Amino acid sequence: MKIFKVILLYPISLIYGFVVKLRNTLFDLKILKSHEFDIPIISVGNITVGGTGKTPVTEYLISILKENYKVAVLSRGYKRKTKGFILAENKSDVNSIGDEPYQIKQKFPQITLAVDGNRVRGIKKLQESDKKIDLIILDDAFQHRYVKPGLSILLIDFTQPFFDDYYLPFGRLRDSIKEKHRADIILLTKAPKDIKPIDMRIIATNINLKAYQTLFFSTFSYNKFYSVHKDINKTINIEDLKNAVILLVTGIGNHKQILLQCSGISKEIIHEKYKDHHEYTESDMNNISKIFNNIKSENKFILTTEKDAGKLKRLICDDNLKTKMFYCPIEISILNDDQDELNQRIFSYIKKDKGQYRFLISRKQF
Repeated sequence: MKIFKVILLYPISLIYGFVVKLRNTLFDLKILKSHEFDIPIISVGNITVGGTGKTPVTEYLISILKENYKVAVLSRGYKRKTKGFILAENKSDVNSIGDEPYQIKQKFPQITLAVDGNRVRGIKKLQESDKKIDLIILDDAFQHRYVKPGLSILLIDFTQPFFDDYYLPFGRLRDSIKEKHRADIILLTKAPKDIKPIDMRIIATNINLKAYQTLFFSTFSYNKFYSVHKDINKTINIEDLKNAVILLVTGIGNHKQILLQCSGISKEIIHEKYKDHHEYTESDMNNISKIFNNIKSENKFILTTEKDAGKLKRLICDDNLKTKMFYCPIEISILNDDQDELNQRIFSYIKKDKGQYRFLISRKQF
């Protein structure tokens, strides 16, 4: 199987890599144009496929900025069933804006959120829709070079580093490793809470930071678990799961972190794994119900991710199953007491950029 994969996929990876490098060269030579905007724009992205934690990091940015600024988020709305620019409303569903934007809007209903595959158009329409927007966060936009952000945050997954990886489809790279030079902040996600200083130094050496770049380490934590179905309105703590059997249902890019977390708190894990952004059906729910009912223990729960919960709660299931279904929100923690430094870097950029914007506006008035 490995030989077959090499023979079939590696040549395609070489072609993919050539196209990626050619595209980046065209942008570097300004043959393809990158647009700059007169508003602070923060890009969050990665250069690999799979879940590096873009949505939790975007939510972290919203949480620290929303009290001082009117924040807008622009996403492409991957796997949505709509086209073009869509300005999210509180009643918007997964089909209209996509699962990750839906999760963000549910958690932060007060922010402005839109989806558009064309980020340049999306930014213009956001500014037209609300003149009071102070800044825009671009979700999953590192490869979207038609927009030049003022601050670029590149995420690297500790559990799947890209230093020795290959281009798609043989490997996981969707962009050249060399393009990491375009990042202002590099954030290592999913690191162990007790990561050793020597390991951090090795990673920093492999990344080979530029003078203008800052490296931060972060970890994901799962504390309370919330009912998938709002009419149940119940929470459970980690301690409630220690002697339970967990049916873990995931449809995410990288399930290693949540599987590791659940394995550390429960005596038995049954993992029902679906592909990333999976659109759950009644047949899937019937399958989940069957697996759950076949678990012999009386002390059992269904756990899923926050992203999956938004899609699973739309499906019909019996009342008993509802009381056993919980999701675990991810919380980002910045390690090494570096949270203040990271926040200061972000706030400093916004203040500087907004100051330049006000200066340009004042000049235009004369």
